[in-house]
Amino acid sequence: MSRILHNRIRSSLKKSTAWSCIDKRAVAFSIWTGKSMILYKPIDPIHIPRRKYGMLVARALRGVLKIRYLLLGGAVGGGMTLNKKYIEWKDGLPDMGWLNDLLPDNEQWDRFTTTLINAKDRIGDQLQIDPRLREAGLERAAEFRNWLAQRYEDAVAAAAANNIEPAPKIENNLKSRPPPPPSGKGSSEDAAVYEKRVHALQEEVLALQARYQRELQRLEQENRELRQQNMLLRQGRQPPARKLKRSLIDMYSSVLDELAGWDSGEAGRLPRVVVVGDQSAGKTSVLEMIAQARIFPRGAGEMCTRAPVKVTLSEGPYHVAQFRDSAREFDLNKESDLADLRKEVELRMRNSVRGGRTVSTDVISMSVRGPGLPRMVLVDLPGVISTQTVDMAADTREAIKQMTKQYMDNPNAIILCIQDGSVDAERSNVTDLVVSCDPQGKRTIFVLTKVDLAEENLTNPNRIRRILDGKLFPMKALGYYAVVTGRSRKDDSIQSIREYEERFFRSSKLFKEGVVTPSQVTTRNLSLAVAECFWRMVRATVEQQADAFKAMRFNLETEWKNTFPRQRELDRDELFERARAELLDQSAELSAVPAPAWEQRLSQALWAAASDRIFEGIYLPAAAHAHEDVDKFNTSVDIKLREWAENELPTQSILAGREALKEEFTCLMSQSVDSDAVYEPVKKAAVEEALSRHTWEERAQDVLRVLQLNALQDRCVPSRSDWDSAVSLMEAALKERLNSVDKELKNLTGPGFKEKWLYWQSSSEEQRRRAEVRNELERLGSSRPGLTYEELVAVRDNLRRRGVEVDNDYIRETWKPVYLKNFLQRAQTRARDCKKSFYLYSQQNGTGKECCEVVMFWRVQATLRTTANALRQQIANREAARLDRDLREVLDEMAADPELKKKLLSGRRVELAEELKRVRQVQEKLEEFIEALNKEK
Repeated sequence: MSRILHNRIRSSLKKSTAWSCIDKRAVAFSIWTGKSMILYKPIDPIHIPRRKYGMLVARALRGVLKIRYLLLGGAVGGGMTLNKKYIEWKDGLPDMGWLNDLLPDNEQWDRFTTTLINAKDRIGDQLQIDPRLREAGLERAAEFRNWLAQRYEDAVAAAAANNIEPAPKIENNLKSRPPPPPSGKGSSEDAAVYEKRVHALQEEVLALQARYQRELQRLEQENRELRQQNMLLRQGRQPPARKLKRSLIDMYSSVLDELAGWDSGEAGRLPRVVVVGDQSAGKTSVLEMIAQARIFPRGAGEMCTRAPVKVTLSEGPYHVAQFRDSAREFDLNKESDLADLRKEVELRMRNSVRGGRTVSTDVISMSVRGPGLPRMVLVDLPGVISTQTVDMAADTREAIKQMTKQYMDNPNAIILCIQDGSVDAERSNVTDLVVSCDPQGKRTIFVLTKVDLAEENLTNPNRIRRILDGKLFPMKALGYYAVVTGRSRKDDSIQSIREYEERFFRSSKLFKEGVVTPSQVTTRNLSLAVAECFWRMVRATVEQQADAFKAMRFNLETEWKNTFPRQRELDRDELFERARAELLDQSAELSAVPAPAWEQRLSQALWAAASDRIFEGIYLPAAAHAHEDVDKFNTSVDIKLREWAENELPTQSILAGREALKEEFTCLMSQSVDSDAVYEPVKKAAVEEALSRHTWEERAQDVLRVLQLNALQDRCVPSRSDWDSAVSLMEAALKERLNSVDKELKNLTGPGFKEKWLYWQSSSEEQRRRAEVRNELERLGSSRPGLTYEELVAVRDNLRRRGVEVDNDYIRETWKPVYLKNFLQRAQTRARDCKKSFYLYSQQNGTGKECCEVVMFWRVQATLRTTANALRQQIANREAARLDRDLREVLDEMAADPELKKKLLSGRRVELAEELKRVRQVQEKLEEFIEALNKEK
């Protein structure tokens, strides 16, 4: 029994295990396929192997399908990767856009094609059948000619069909060779000749094309540079100047230009050649011979040199002259340029002489460059005179001596003393000055001019020998030279004068008899000697001068650090530019002022300009004429308001607008807290000048007149706020006018009871007399603006009884302020009563006769408000910009006026910065010059 039970339990357990396995598989199949296996029959264990083989086949098929998708995905991904790599490689290639600039365009290629066609026709004309070929075969030569023509036509057609690469195609067509002729010696030779001609033509065409291409590239480069310069000029910037290598003498001359007009003692110690002499001794002629050009104006017995002329001589490929402050170059080989140069020198000399003076200390700087010129700096000074004429200034003679002595006092200056050989030596004025400045003659070179005239006039040639030996004049010199600078002819060229000089000394008795040595004659030897002496002096002293400027710079920098710590060293120009920028920034703030602020300021300015006219010309006359008759008052007010609006109000409005603009602009200028005090004189002067120049637009007055007349036509107060505003204006105006009347009465009648007892003030006799008249008039109590004859008699009699004698005019004069005070007090009372009358006025639709004075003030207020709004719009739209333009023009004029800037920007701070700037510039240029000088050594 137990065994049977055990077997049943075991079999039930097996079934439950099998069904649990089936349940698990059913759940998995349901999840995978979405179908249920509950209704399916149990799996037969017999069919399990068959199902196993089917699953293997399905898995193999699924693997094959996966390989297809892998291949397809790999192909797509590889293509995308290759495309990306290709794009990266293409982006990495260099830009070949420059080929478009090298290859000719369609128009250029059409020209080239036309050239080929012409060449083809020309060659075709030359390819005529030689008579010698007739025997060898006329037909073969004709075939060769036709073949060559066909090749040219093919080349032209190919070029027209493809314009991208025309040159290679044409080159290939031209290089194509015809097939060799079948036979014949003459035919082969002619073919070789034709082939050489073709190749020669090809080379010529290609050379022309290359030359054309180079010229095209050069023009395109110049065009790009011009466009760049134009763009810089439009932006207000200057194109960068090309840095050229300057010569030594130009560098040295720039140092002397920096020192021109400097008052420092070190400024005049740099070497230069100073040309001095008596008037008409030939100084200018000697300088022209050295410069090899007639560059100075001539005068027949008249003083020509009126100012120092600094001439910098240097070598150059072209013989040209140029002023320091000008970009024009004068070609000294052209007679027209020489004439212009002489006119310019004369004009500059006359412009430098101001204030009735005859000579000037202003230096005229010019440079002369040319082949074979010596390198040095010469200063031509006015000639020393012994007698001054009536058309000269009273101090001309002394001024020339002082100027000459100042230049010669420089211990490093080379004195080129010019002496006229055609006059007596005893008439010389310059030798005494030279002796006083250089008694040892260590830096003096003596030059005797007009030796040809001296030889003709002198009977004793030994006198010239003594002069050139230094035994006649009481002066010493490094060398003595004799020159001939012309034959007193203006039109002689430098070359003809030099030839004349050489011929004279070759044939002169002085030279033949040994009076002068060959090294002492001609301007050529003189210029070489002066240049050698000049450079010897420069090399010996320039480093010492550089050290002196270095010490000066150190002292100035130390003074600046101790006097103005934590401040930048800004010179006069930099300070002016900062003041200018600050002023223009403040001027730009005009456009940022809000509209309410503008209208408030304009309304105040308009009322200040129109209040007197409103009281004295409209309100008081209308009230006096009407005498409490409202209709008469309104009629009179209408008439007077219209006359005022048509004639006076537009002009007063423009003046008020200018005044408001000036006040607002001045207020903006004063609001700058961080502004430097040194800027204030510049800003103040510029603002005042700009405001004085500023004028309102002309048509604005007509526009204002129309707006004001339209505003005055409205007699109806629209709202309570407008009514209250008009009442407030009336009260404020009456109070202001009443205060001024009280002051007037106090001045007439003296202090009152309070002032007498508290401030110990007393009245004069005249004031007590006025006070008696005033008291009597107040007791009279008249309300009319004018007194009748009976009232005058009554007042005068009452005053006579009290011992006060006055006439009628005296009483009328006193009555005017008394009546005005009473009238204003009554008007104040009416204004207070009208504060609460707007309801009654609105009920009557503006036809009521009460408070007509308030309506008048409202009309005036509305007109002024409309005017203020129009003026504000005019300022915002036009006047602010016009004022800013005027201010810029004033600043530009001030920037171009050094004297004005020096006057406005002064003080030790500015002067010290200016001196520091100049010392640094001179030191830097000197160091640059010394470096170049050492390299040349």
